[in-house]
Amino acid sequence: MTIVVAGGTGLAGSAIVRAYEKTGAEVIAVNRKVVDLLDRDATTKFLKSTKPSLVIDAAAKVGGIGANNAFPVEFLADNLRIQSNLMEAAHAADVEKFIFLGSSCIYPRDCAQPIKEEYLLTGPLEETNSAYAIAKIAGIELIKSFRKEYGRKWISLMPTNLYGPHDNFELQGSHVLPAFIRRFVEASQKNIATETLWGTGSPKREFLHVDDLAAAVVHLGEKYDSPLHLNIGSGEDLTIKELAVLVAELSGFKGKIAWDSSKPDGTPRKVLDVSKAKSLGWAPKISLRDGIASTIAWYIDAAAKGVARR
Repeated sequence: MTIVVAGGTGLAGSAIVRAYEKTGAEVIAVNRKVVDLLDRDATTKFLKSTKPSLVIDAAAKVGGIGANNAFPVEFLADNLRIQSNLMEAAHAADVEKFIFLGSSCIYPRDCAQPIKEEYLLTGPLEETNSAYAIAKIAGIELIKSFRKEYGRKWISLMPTNLYGPHDNFELQGSHVLPAFIRRFVEASQKNIATETLWGTGSPKREFLHVDDLAAAVVHLGEKYDSPLHLNIGSGEDLTIKELAVLVAELSGFKGKIAWDSSKPDGTPRKVLDVSKAKSLGWAPKISLRDGIASTIAWYIDAAAKGVARR
């Protein structure tokens, strides 16, 4: 069995590659050095030559509030091209299974909590990342369309906020958790007295370790076959302020945490209802404390070796 993981060297993709390699499958991790997914012809040629039985789309242009807000054209256009090129190429190559990974940001800003799959398109999106969300919603619709028009057994999975090894720790382009890890590790190492963070710290967020996501992809890739996208998350959330305190503690930071309320908070709360995925036999196993601690250890080691994305 040959499996192609698009975005296979990134945060989610690398975890998915590791999980499938443990099953004995032949896994091809795709990044820009292998094939440019923005090039439809090159993508089609690549899939026709490798003849995979499964393609997993873990490739995307991603970033935090600041990056999404500053570069909406890139977040919309690039992600639309990547996913449509991959799906059209997979169809042309007659790929049996395709798993599209989206994001929990597809749901309305003021969605009822916990968020059920059926809440999609029931209200306005969060403005700061609406371009990225629209791209992912389009991906869900394209999967459904390939199922409807061509009978493809392709599925969509919507992960919550992910973290773990091989994350993006750039301060300007990363998500909140890796940004906190880098900032508090560096603040601890430099004995900084005060670390100032964006917003008020009041929004609540849910986080899932990428190894738990990878286990969900492997399991649900075998067990699930439906046009309805599936939520993948822990089903538990905490405030950004609580998250900052936890990361600071695990990083050894002894200083004060301050908040810049002039910066945006984003969506007030976002926690997924993951009962459908759990009913199919999957559940997360890594606690947030253990997952953050292991990620901090990985980051410190990777940064010292000069291989962390930062």
